[in-house]
Amino acid sequence: MTVHLEVEDGVGTLRLDRPPMNALDIATQDRLKELAEEAARREDVRAVVVYGGEKAFAAGADIKEMQVMDHTAMVLRARALQDSFTAVARIPKPVVAAVTGYALGGGCELALCADYRIAGDNAKLGQPEILLGLIPGAGGTQRLARLIGPSRAKDLIFTGRQVKADEALALGLVDRVVPAAEVYAEAHAWAARLARGPALALRAAKEAVDTGLETDIDTGLAVERNWFAGLFATEDRERGMRSFVEEGPGKATFL
Repeated sequence: MTVHLEVEDGVGTLRLDRPPMNALDIATQDRLKELAEEAARREDVRAVVVYGGEKAFAAGADIKEMQVMDHTAMVLRARALQDSFTAVARIPKPVVAAVTGYALGGGCELALCADYRIAGDNAKLGQPEILLGLIPGAGGTQRLARLIGPSRAKDLIFTGRQVKADEALALGLVDRVVPAAEVYAEAHAWAARLARGPALALRAAKEAVDTGLETDIDTGLAVERNWFAGLFATEDRERGMRSFVEEGPGKATFL
C-alpha cells in the first residue's frame, strides 16, 4: 500500500509511502481518500498528521501516468482526483501537514488541505503545473488563493516557481519552519495536544471557520451561532466551565 494510517495516543498519521518521491498516482489518490475517510470515522483518531517521510512530502502527480491519458480519460478522472484531496480537507478533526523536502503540484495541494502546516528548513513548495501546459487540478487554484490571497497565488501558479521554506513562511503558505529532522515530532506534538482537547468543540470550530470562508458572513455567523449554542448541551462544555470556576483556566481534562 502507498498510504498508511498509523494511530498512536489519539493521533492518526496518514503516511505517504511511494518511494522515492511519493508521486501521487491514481492508486495513491484512491488509497488516500479511503484512509482519510477512515480517520474521519474512527473515534480513536482525534487529530491527524499528514506526512511523507524524511526525504519528501510529495513531489506531485505521476507525470508518466498522466502523459498517456487523453481528454476523455481525464474528464472521467478529474472529480475523483479532487475528491481524494477533499476527503483530507473535510476530516472533522485538526489536521497538520508535516512537510519535508519537495511538496510540489499535488504535494503542495495536499498540504493545503491541512489546517496547519509545519515545514522543514529543507522544504520546497510550489504549483509547477503551468510548466506542463496545465493548471493545478486538485484544489490548488482555490485553496491556495484562499490561504495566501489571489495575487500571491497567481504569482506561484502563473510562474510555476518553487519557494523555499523561508519564503513559504513569509507568504503564509506554511505556519512554522523547523529543522527538517524535527518536522514529524513537532507536527505530532501539535496534533497530540489537540487530541486531548474537546473533540466536538474542535469539530465545531473547524466547520465554522471553513464554512465561513466559503460563504457570506451572515451564513457563517449562523453556523457559528448554532454550533456555539449547541455545545452547551455537551459534557465537555460542563467539564470545561466547571474546571475554570474551580481550578482556573486551562486545566480541564476532556474525554
